[in-house]
Amino acid sequence: MRFVQLRAFHYVAICGGFSRAAEELRLTQPAISDQVRKLEEEYDILLFNRVKKQVVLTAQGERLLEITRRMFDCEAQAHDLLSESRALRSGTLRITADSAHHLRHILARFRSVHPGVRVILRTGNSDSVIASLHAYEADLGVLGDMPASRDFVTTRLSTSPIVAFVARRDPLAGRATVSLAELAGLPLVLREEGSKTRGKLEAGFAAAGLPLVAAIEAEGREAVREIVAAGGGVGFVSAAEFGADARLVQLAITGAGSADLSMDEALICLRERQSGKLVQAFFEIAAEAGGAPGR
Repeated sequence: MRFVQLRAFHYVAICGGFSRAAEELRLTQPAISDQVRKLEEEYDILLFNRVKKQVVLTAQGERLLEITRRMFDCEAQAHDLLSESRALRSGTLRITADSAHHLRHILARFRSVHPGVRVILRTGNSDSVIASLHAYEADLGVLGDMPASRDFVTTRLSTSPIVAFVARRDPLAGRATVSLAELAGLPLVLREEGSKTRGKLEAGFAAAGLPLVAAIEAEGREAVREIVAAGGGVGFVSAAEFGADARLVQLAITGAGSADLSMDEALICLRERQSGKLVQAFFEIAAEAGGAPGR
């Protein structure tokens, strides 16, 4: 087994094809194909299913990719360690967030202090944030809860209550509050499974002995907002993320009893990656901006 063979396999897997891997590594496609073929032949194993010019990882290929992700992440960390003097003048910081709203002021400050660093920000629900960190596809994550797992180092960015919101022409729009019992009988527009907002609502309704039934289920915060604005029902979001939208009116939720209908927005990273210079710098700026240290 040679390093170049594992590298060729890894890039074909993460790029989704031999030609894109060759472009990424600045090699020819035959050279990449040859390295992967030699690796498969040496160990008498099939790592990719090649169907109609597409490559799909086999079960063994998936297992090997888990190892090479860690392997090449360690290589990147070693490079960062050896390049500490210039780490904060260049490089790339990858962030996956359930909402970019909580990062606006932190990103602005980070860019002013480290203008040479490229920041890549992607969005997704809380499950995808956790998955991207475990897959080493992101350096930092932002999600609507403080994770219980000891795998992560966390900093609380903010805490805000979950509010309901309706279209301005909705009969509820003239009110300031709506009770949990009333909401149980209204058409609700809920986020997809895996959303922390939805998870908090499910726990709160269950604690109150009330049903939580989605009239419409939509993927993503913006989809929910547009459906509600069009009169599709009642939506939910943390108060901090409601923003300014003349089409919508927010209502405080009452009657939740002891149920926790609030969102803790957290900045997190894998514990094993907390020593990275860019990760450390971002955590420091988040703390200066008012984030509360976690663990």
